[in-house]
Amino acid sequence: MKIAAVSTAFPPHYYDQQTILAALSKRWTGAGDGSGLALVERLHRNVKVQGRHLALPIAEYDQISTWGQANDAWIRVATDLGEAALRGALDRAGLEPKDVDAILFCSITGISTPSIDAKLVNRLRLPARVKRMPLFGLGCVAGAAGLARAADYVRAFPDQVAVLVTVELCSLTLQSEVRSVPNFIASGLFGDGAAAAVVTGAAREAQGPRILATRSVFYPDSEDVMGWKVSEKGFGIVLSADVPNVVRNHLCTDVDAFLSDQKLSRDDIKTWVCHPGGPRVLQAMQESLELPADALAVTWDSLNRVGNLSSASVLVVLEEVLRKHLPAPGSHGLLMAMGPGFCSELVLLQW
Repeated sequence: MKIAAVSTAFPPHYYDQQTILAALSKRWTGAGDGSGLALVERLHRNVKVQGRHLALPIAEYDQISTWGQANDAWIRVATDLGEAALRGALDRAGLEPKDVDAILFCSITGISTPSIDAKLVNRLRLPARVKRMPLFGLGCVAGAAGLARAADYVRAFPDQVAVLVTVELCSLTLQSEVRSVPNFIASGLFGDGAAAAVVTGAAREAQGPRILATRSVFYPDSEDVMGWKVSEKGFGIVLSADVPNVVRNHLCTDVDAFLSDQKLSRDDIKTWVCHPGGPRVLQAMQESLELPADALAVTWDSLNRVGNLSSASVLVVLEEVLRKHLPAPGSHGLLMAMGPGFCSELVLLQW
């Protein structure tokens, strides 16, 4: 099983953090509450994000007053970005839409029935026999989990091709009337974008890293660590300050156990492909796993350039590794992410 290609797609509307903060500040002061702006500015600075892509031109967000309007925009932009990412991944893999046997779609920033993958089947004219697997609710872990589930599929059907498409338009979930630290952090941390990956079975010729093994780890009774509180106003962020502690308490043990089952150790991992959850989460990962200072450099750079893209982020990092930091042949890598549940997903790679 191989990851034959990865491709990303972003909305054309890119703004530096100060411009986004100014637009948010105008919203909050316009609502008669400017008392927390110093806190918002400090939180935006602390997330280490320099700029982000937004689904819409920044002025158009003032025209959205209902969840339905935001969701309509999500459907439109998610379909366009998903198409661009998937076409790019298929082109890089040297494949055509007719070669796709299964499509997995991940997002938690909007809702559509039929799901966006159905729209992509029509856009790209994928085969009528294609198996559709929309996944909702996994959040930041979904990029890694989606790769793992695609690998499960081609393990069962080694002569087939599975594609994973992830789209997150976090800006369309903003609850601008909510004055809370989690919402302030989310307004500065999360960006918009899409990514797609092509996973091929062992019976097919393909370039790219092999998927050697995967592991899912669920942490019982941790549902309140991260997620959404869904109301008539849409998606309200649930983001506990305990996320870095969960990383410190669990990740190293989980990684060591997973690698041990593959007769490996952390010293054997030469490339770390991690979801850029935020500065405190990345610091906790680095400390827990006792990684060298530069081990997560590509992840830190992604966070800095485009923010946390939820499910798409780990694939953005993987694309960067494949394009600009290609590991030595035969070397091992570990792709990992954590997300709502609370849970983690580990994918062992070999170049």
